[in-house]
Amino acid sequence: MGHSQYDPVLQERRAWNAGKKVGAKRALKPRQIWTIRFFLDGEARLRDRALFDLAIDSKLRGCDLVKIKIGTLVVGHEIRTHAMVVQQKTGRPVQFELMADARSSLLAWLERRGGSVDDYAFPSRIDHSAHISRRQYARLVDEWVGAIGLRPEEYGTHSLRRTKASIIYKATGNLRAVQILLGHTKIENTVRYLGVDMEDALALAEGTEI
Repeated sequence: MGHSQYDPVLQERRAWNAGKKVGAKRALKPRQIWTIRFFLDGEARLRDRALFDLAIDSKLRGCDLVKIKIGTLVVGHEIRTHAMVVQQKTGRPVQFELMADARSSLLAWLERRGGSVDDYAFPSRIDHSAHISRRQYARLVDEWVGAIGLRPEEYGTHSLRRTKASIIYKATGNLRAVQILLGHTKIENTVRYLGVDMEDALALAEGTEI
């Protein structure tokens, strides 16, 4: 049987999110991106550097990122400049670019990793025929941001998905372009997704005299 809202037992229970930060995760700033890259390079973590760069450029959800196969990223002996995946959430294809830094780190990792075009780019530690889990990816993100002095509870895998989209929107103001890049079906979703940057917009508005 359920409890009444007036039952004493409910008054003793803590909410699931008590003391936790909820809501949209922060996007990374350009300087923070490079600081994480320097950290990963200093630790010689080829896989993590490639995964981080791919997450930033692809703007993919974690569920799509961890399942990327080598064949999606390579053509011949080179890393593609553009790639495409079908999103698990929407079933719709989304394209993304791979910039020079991402291509370089991916090439270094895949040369070390080996495998065929049908293998996952980032294999599981337990079963090398499977891909890393979303939980493992989330733990890595926590480690990366914590290593450069950021609060892990304020960042997450969606921070990496949101980062480049936020930078593009700030530079261009082109909401439709960001919608396409994120693979959102409705522009309203993109508006909500970029809501983490509304504080910056308000700050600009308050500093503008008319």
